[in-house]
This record gives sequence, structure tokens and C-alpha cells, in this order.
Amino acid sequence: HKPLILCLLIVGLLGLVVACQPGTQGPAAAAAVAGRPKQVHRLVAEDLRRLARLVSQGLLPLARRGAPADSLQASLLACRRQYKRVEAFTEYFMPATSRLINGPPLDEIEVEESKSFEPGGLQVLEAQLFPAPDTSAAGRAALVREVRKLERELKRAQDIWAATEPTDAHVFDALRLQVFRLVALGITGFDTPLCGQALPETAVALEALRPVVHVYAPAASDSAAAPPAYGRLQGLLARGAATLREAPDFDGFDRLAFITTYANPLGQELLTWQQKLGIRPFRELRALRPDVGTLFDSAAFDPDFYAANSTWYRTPAKVALGRRLFYEPRLSATGTRSCASCHQPAKAFTDGLTRNHTLTRSGPLRRNTPTILNAALQAGQFYDLRSSSLENQTLDVVQNADEMHGSLEQAAATLARDTAYRRLFARAFPQAEGRIGPEHLQNALASYERNLVRLNSRVDRQLRGEQVLTMEEKLGFNVFMGKGRCGTCHFAPLFNGTVPPAFLHTESEVLGVPATPAGRRLDPDPGRYAHTRLPQLRHSFKTPTVRNVALTAPYMHNGAYRTLQEVIEFYDQGGGQGLGLPVDNQTLPPDKLHLTTQEKQALEAFLRALTDDDPAA
Repeated sequence: HKPLILCLLIVGLLGLVVACQPGTQGPAAAAAVAGRPKQVHRLVAEDLRRLARLVSQGLLPLARRGAPADSLQASLLACRRQYKRVEAFTEYFMPATSRLINGPPLDEIEVEESKSFEPGGLQVLEAQLFPAPDTSAAGRAALVREVRKLERELKRAQDIWAATEPTDAHVFDALRLQVFRLVALGITGFDTPLCGQALPETAVALEALRPVVHVYAPAASDSAAAPPAYGRLQGLLARGAATLREAPDFDGFDRLAFITTYANPLGQELLTWQQKLGIRPFRELRALRPDVGTLFDSAAFDPDFYAANSTWYRTPAKVALGRRLFYEPRLSATGTRSCASCHQPAKAFTDGLTRNHTLTRSGPLRRNTPTILNAALQAGQFYDLRSSSLENQTLDVVQNADEMHGSLEQAAATLARDTAYRRLFARAFPQAEGRIGPEHLQNALASYERNLVRLNSRVDRQLRGEQVLTMEEKLGFNVFMGKGRCGTCHFAPLFNGTVPPAFLHTESEVLGVPATPAGRRLDPDPGRYAHTRLPQLRHSFKTPTVRNVALTAPYMHNGAYRTLQEVIEFYDQGGGQGLGLPVDNQTLPPDKLHLTTQEKQALEAFLRALTDDDPAA
């Protein structure tokens, strides 16, 4: 994913500089408008300096002398709050460095090189200091080492920022993405799993946007219509932050109300104010379209982003051909199995089986059949993420001896003798001049899958302003995004493992799934470890979507659980470790969630409300 991040950064910095349009302003006013990005630059630079001072002059001396736990913890929390003031810009302009300042406390995996790299930063320090620090000599030395690493990364961040020249378009882009980040990650406690400061820190992050927005305050000579729009924007920031600060506790916070009352209107008002200022949003291809006001817009995502190159983007003709190929048994060696044999539209493109049969019916396949609804909105395919694209996934399935045991080359030759198919291929791939190759079958099938994006459940309608959820379903949403910690892995709004707001990387987790519902033995499937021999990836599987989960039983990679109640109970117990299974590398926190019966029922009701209105259409 690093090359993708780098490309986006280069394109943003060099290729898409969009200037603010001052209209009929005089020279002085025009100069002030042109200087707005420099004012923002100064604000962020000063906040970075303050953060660096808090670390080097506050936290580091305390760590070196082995200060009491409460002093160390208070110092770290002050650093974390200050980081939230710059997060919008470090995440946007320097994502690799930002990961080492406040990334997950898990090793970073480089699949291509089969290497892993140690994490670093505020979350690693949080794990060292909460719930209590290790006061041994080794513990103190490890703490000092981590603080020094953070100190170096902050120096790097300051150097990068000094060389960065944001434009107005970059500033507004970063602001909206920060709002989306706070919705999907901030209020869930994604980066504060131990210290319990998710809501206060999100409040700081919102407040930090106010001085940046103030740089773009309307001039006194602007029309009477402009100041109220600006006032709405600042009001949403102030009231949203106050609501977060006044929350009684993490578990009881009404996240659904916060999103619909403050976050969604805030994202939309930022876009509106940007447009009123004449600053056009970027037009580049992204997973999350650059001109959306909220994460929950009906057309917020572009599944073509994940295609390997522009020649593989969808067209109506490709989708029509792919739909027909999806039901074509001649892709299999026996002529008896098609893609639809296992991915049945009436079952949300699954098969309802624990594990389907091999083509020869000699036994079950290794894994449960996942839905392909919204499969296009993830950066990796299969439970073990072994395929980086839908085109490669097609090749793998068709040629897999247990699944279809076919040959794309042979299928292409067979279909080339079919008059109807020749017409369909000619429309879909006119540049091929009548040739039908394996790559055309792959791309047509992938185009059909890219068209299977469904984001129209009752939950989506609620988040877009309708009042359609029951009180129980609303409670379930808040449990999912809060106490249940589901939203820290199944990220809103896709509710899969594709990490917002850039949506460049799809995560996997080690859950410790048992072989059977009885939970006495760990499932032996090695997961990602089978093709990337790193111990961290043993039993690691992609985090799938829970959209349409009411239609896709049985659950987990091995189909071990037949009901949502069983799945919820598994997580409530703390996964495999919570059940007493030997899963030393489990990434799911092993602590019990202590969900009440009411909360479990509400969580299930919410999951059922994630069923699309027309999943099979």
C-alpha cells in the first residue's frame, strides 16, 4: 500500500494545485486570500513544535527518571491531545511518518518482501503505560527507547512539513477527511484502546479545525448570504466538540446521534463553504470520491479505484458480459459449475453451506464461501488476502482444481466459437479487434463484481437523515461502534476491514476461531501464514464485511458458527484466548466485553438492519 500512498501524495502536491478564486476582490484582499495556505502552514507548524516540546521536555525526562505512573500517564495524554491538533495534516501529507507517531501497536507487514517492521509512537507508549507501567529496569529502558523513537519521528514530521506547500484545495480536502476519520476511527476508540480517552481526544481534534477554518472566514465585504454559512460551520465544530466533552462515558455515548447531528452536517458544510470560496474539490480517482460531503453518501465510493489500471475500468458492456459469464458453466472443467453455483444472488452471493463441496464432491472446500457484494471495495481478495485484484481472484478460482478446475485460455477459445459471445466481447473490448483472450474474461467478470456495490440498507438510510431504525437497532449501532468494539475492525461505513478514510489497505486479524462451535480446539487453517511466512500472520484472516450478514450464514472463514448469536458470544468472550485456546499472536483483545443480554440482542438487530434493500439486484 505504500506506493499507492506515495502516488496519491505526489499527485496531490504536484498535479492538482487548485487556487482559490477571489472574484472581484482588490489587490490587498486577493493577496490575503492567496496567503491563506501559508497561515494554515504556520498554525500546523506551531502545533507540531508544541508536540515536540511536550515529548522532549515533558515525557522524556519523566521516563528517564522513572516518574510515578500518574505523572507518566498524564504526560502521555497531554502529548496525545496535542497530536490530535495536527492529525488532520500529518495523516494527509505524511502518512508513513504519521504511522510511526500514532499508528497501531502492531508490526507493519511488507508482504512482497515477507518482512515485518516494529511499530512505534503514541499507541505503543499507551500500551507501556496503561493500565500501569512496568517499573523494572528493563521496562524503564524500553519506555525511554520508545519516547526517543517518537522524538525522532516528530523531528522528521517537522522537516517534512517545513518543505510542504499546501494549497487551499489540499486544506479543505484534509479537513473533510479528518471529519471522516473521526467518525470511523475517533469515536470508536480505534487508537485509544487502553487509556479510554477516545471522546475527549475527538473533541480536541474537532476544536483544532476551528482556527484553520477561521483562516477562511468571510471578509466584511462579502455578501450577506456568506457569513451565515460560515457561522453554521463554526457552530457545528463548537457544538460537536462540546457534545463529546459532555458525554457521560464511552459506552453510553450516542454515536448515531453525533454522526447525524454534527459529523455529517459538518462534512457537508465544509464542502459547501469550500465551493462558496471558489475552491474546487479534486477530481482524481479515489476509493472515496474526493467531492463527497459525508462517508454515507449513496455514491461515495468508486470501485474502479482498485482496478490495476484504467483499461480495466467498468463499462456497461463489460458488466453485461461479466454477468453472463458469471452464470457460464463452460468456465469449469466439467461444464457443471459456474461462479453462481457458489455465489448465489438469493443468498447475498453466498451458498448457505458451512463449506461447499469440491468439484469432484470428494470432500469440502477449505473455507466458507464469502459474499462478493461490495468485494470491489477492498484492497485484497480471499480470506487470506492472497490476491490483490478481482482479476487475479477470477484466475485463481477458475483454475483451482477443487473449485472449477478450468482454464481461462481454453474457455476463451470455446467462447470464441459462440456467435452471441463474440458480439458481447466485441462490444466490451472493441480495442481487441475481435480477439478473445483470457484477460478479457478476467476483466469482464471483475467488472460485474465491481458493479455489485450495495450501500442501501436501512442503516444507510438512517445515516442519510431518514428515521427508519427502531430504538433497539439504534442501540445496536452504538454498541457496535462503542462498547462492543466491533467498529475498530469492521470500519464504518463499509463495515469491513478496509481502513478509512483513504481506504488503501485491507486489514486482517487473528481472532482464534475454533474448529467447531464447542470451542475446544483452534481451527488449524494457517490463514495468511500459508503464503507469507511471518509468525504474526499465523491464523490471520481478512476482516470481511458484515453488511448483509443476516443472509450469509454460516460465519467465520470455516463456517464454524451458524447463528449471529454464536458469533456475538465468541467476541463477548474475547475470541480464542478468551475461550482458553492457545493463540499467542491474537490481535483481537482477549478481554471479555461484558455485554448485557439487551446489548447482545440490540447488536444482532443492528446487524440485521445492515441488509440491503435489493442485495440480489
